[in-house]
Amino acid sequence: MVELSAFAITFFLALGLSLLITPLMIRMGVRLGIVTRVTPRRVNEGDARSLSKLGGGTLFVSFVLTVLLAQLLDVPRFDPNEPNRLIGLLLGSCIMFVVGVVDDWIELRPLPLLAAQFVAAAVAVHFEIFIEGFNNPLTGDVTSTWPFAFTVGLTLFWILGMINTVNWLDGLDGLSSGVVFIVAVVLFINSAFVLVPPQKSVSLLPLALMGSTLGFLLYNFYPARIFAGGGAMLLGYIIACLSIIGGAKMATVLMVMALPIMDTAWQIINRLMTGRSPFKGDRGHIHHRLLDLGFSQRQIVLGYYVFCTFFGSLTLVLESRSFKLISLLIMLLIILVGFGLVWMATPKQQKGRENSHDLV
Repeated sequence: MVELSAFAITFFLALGLSLLITPLMIRMGVRLGIVTRVTPRRVNEGDARSLSKLGGGTLFVSFVLTVLLAQLLDVPRFDPNEPNRLIGLLLGSCIMFVVGVVDDWIELRPLPLLAAQFVAAAVAVHFEIFIEGFNNPLTGDVTSTWPFAFTVGLTLFWILGMINTVNWLDGLDGLSSGVVFIVAVVLFINSAFVLVPPQKSVSLLPLALMGSTLGFLLYNFYPARIFAGGGAMLLGYIIACLSIIGGAKMATVLMVMALPIMDTAWQIINRLMTGRSPFKGDRGHIHHRLLDLGFSQRQIVLGYYVFCTFFGSLTLVLESRSFKLISLLIMLLIILVGFGLVWMATPKQQKGRENSHDLV
């Protein structure tokens, strides 16, 4: 009962803070002029309505305050490094929040933005948030210890990858915040009820993220009244770290985030093959293509929700590692086939526009 009370307090505190802070961020964004504007790449309805981009303020304040207050709750804690990692998570989150606001204000160039993301990732590594190994999907055995340099490099790659995956996912109303909410739900259930022994204290972190993103999503779902803006990078940073803290759960996050990750990889490869910078935005993302093909924002976003929820749930109900691996391979095949069908359905003139060097 004590643990269930801690869960309820954490979730509803984050949800309540998010619901209270979001209207303030809406007014503040409009007053400061930190609002959306139509560009060749961003032509959605919400962009034309000059919506506040300070949703990151809601996500940051509600998540950080809830996590700090949750440390006062009577929940068993077994990992002696947990406080140290918590500091790294919160410090890195502070960096990503500030960088996100600055980017929304003055639109940072790709290299300075990537450098700031690297600093936040390095902070996480410094506070012992790093990937120590993987479980063999067939035997369940943990891989042997890797050289420290490789561990650091892999962790930095993972965190930077998740930051930009969620940031690039943030193209439609409620898309990034809703998918991150699903990730948080799966991570919470995995930590609190699936792992043996359960990690109750660690599970409070994704639970706080659940409340923060759900409260924000009520304002961010179509038709949105506020956008996450640079807060999408903050969300990417948080889920990257949460997938490592308390034992690697990267496979769980990969199952939920496979569609956005594959889309990110596709965009990087496509841009490089057409002689463009991989950081230069365009309308080639799968959600943009579907929008241009006539699907509504709600249809696309709800489709993402269903896809991510279904495959995320498989990680919780399938006990066999072999079945999980098979599910992952089937999911990747479905995604590749889907990408191919969307590509073939995209008019040739539209492909030319989305690959234009003039898009920013």
